[in-house]
Amino acid sequence: MSGEREVYRIDKAGNLKRLLRKKEGINPPEPDEVQVKVKSIGLNFADIFAILGLYSATPKESFIPGLEYSGIVETVGARVTGFKPGDKVMGVTRFGGYATMINIDQDYLVPLPDSWSYEEGAAFLVQALTAYYGLYSLGDLKPGKTVLIHSAAGGVGLLANRMAQKSGAYTIGTVGSASKVELLKKEGYQGWIVRDQNFRENLMKSLSGRSLDIVMECIGGDILKAGYEALAPQGRMIVYGSARYGDTSNTPNWIRLARLYLARPKIDPQKMIESNKGILGFNLIWLYDQKALMHQIIPELHAMELEAPYVGHTFEFDQLPEALKLFQSGKTMGKVVIRTPA
Repeated sequence: MSGEREVYRIDKAGNLKRLLRKKEGINPPEPDEVQVKVKSIGLNFADIFAILGLYSATPKESFIPGLEYSGIVETVGARVTGFKPGDKVMGVTRFGGYATMINIDQDYLVPLPDSWSYEEGAAFLVQALTAYYGLYSLGDLKPGKTVLIHSAAGGVGLLANRMAQKSGAYTIGTVGSASKVELLKKEGYQGWIVRDQNFRENLMKSLSGRSLDIVMECIGGDILKAGYEALAPQGRMIVYGSARYGDTSNTPNWIRLARLYLARPKIDPQKMIESNKGILGFNLIWLYDQKALMHQIIPELHAMELEAPYVGHTFEFDQLPEALKLFQSGKTMGKVVIRTPA
């Protein structure tokens, strides 16, 4: 018997105003699926890029955005053994998270820690997997290394700092506004930079003679170029986003985007050989398809005993479009989370 849920669905990507709240049916879970009553939803920049049609993984047909959530198990499929009704969980999904109920393969769920709220659970998995995979799987982080973390007051940035600190690294965080520096200090960053026209000079001052070993890069443009040029030999730049393409409009400004794209930094692979440093890129949608790798990383995250993630902004389900606009503005700190009426 089918149930009913509320969702935010967009029939055709390209305009934030096309994202509409709807009621629709939901089938019982398949044999390997768990049906979760969603309690909280985490917002990500990938959501906005998908809604605007700027994300390569954006579905061509009608879709429900959203990559992560937390909630309580409603019912389970016949082959599910790891979860039962009533379990508190947090999960990731390849879209579909903006809903009050979701069916998801059991492999994409993990238990919600007893001491965490649903809001904190919805703020963890996407950010933690991104930060961990970037720092350790690609960045080969070791004690004593220096790490530059962009968007340092955001969900990924805060968790990347906590992980790097636990590994004995020296962290420098960058933010777009001086109003966010106090949070970086509170979170234990050893250095911080407000990104402005003096970024290159301020980066060298912050390094104070240290070698720059890893850059967690999600800005692009001149910021990417300056960070790459500052990398020490054997340094690695991990690219997982490009925030400079974002703005506060409801539709893409294609002329502006084309101009930014054409002006993007050009890195010569032959020069990489001479300087002995490199760039590695990934997106979480790819990681989502690597279930074995995800299940290798999750126990390692658990072993790190990280504190609950920092939730900076909480909205109700009917405020989701408003939350997206605030998130889009770049004025948020920590994770932006939506509470559902479920």
